[in-house]
Amino acid sequence: MADRTSSSITIKAGKAEIMAVIADLESYPDWASGIREFTVQATGGDGRAQRARLTFDGGPFSDTVGLAYTWEGDDRVVWELVEKGNVVTGLHGTYALAEAGDGTEVTYELAVDVRVPMIGMVKRKGEKRIIDSALKGLKRHVER
Repeated sequence: MADRTSSSITIKAGKAEIMAVIADLESYPDWASGIREFTVQATGGDGRAQRARLTFDGGPFSDTVGLAYTWEGDDRVVWELVEKGNVVTGLHGTYALAEAGDGTEVTYELAVDVRVPMIGMVKRKGEKRIIDSALKGLKRHVER
């Protein structure tokens, strides 16, 4: 899973406000297209998810997977696949937040492996679509 896709967007809000939205996994279906359900299974001392189950509908693929989270304050969150789905066999993602003028630059990085053989270029295009949709949804949700 060496190849990753990433994209960034600037949101007119502080890091803490944005990370609070990112950390509220169970609200993702309200603003992140394709996310049907997020269930937090375990939380850390800071109240943020350590383990969660995600159910998504990604066009031709729908699946449910288990994820483990590592939080670095309001600067970064990393998630890794810990329970494979029927389609998804590998997943690594990050949100990294950095102050940028009157807002915060949010960078989303994603790498997904699936059981179905797929050309790298097609896979990257799918990851890019997921990332761009998530960043736009996050921006709309935070700035409203």
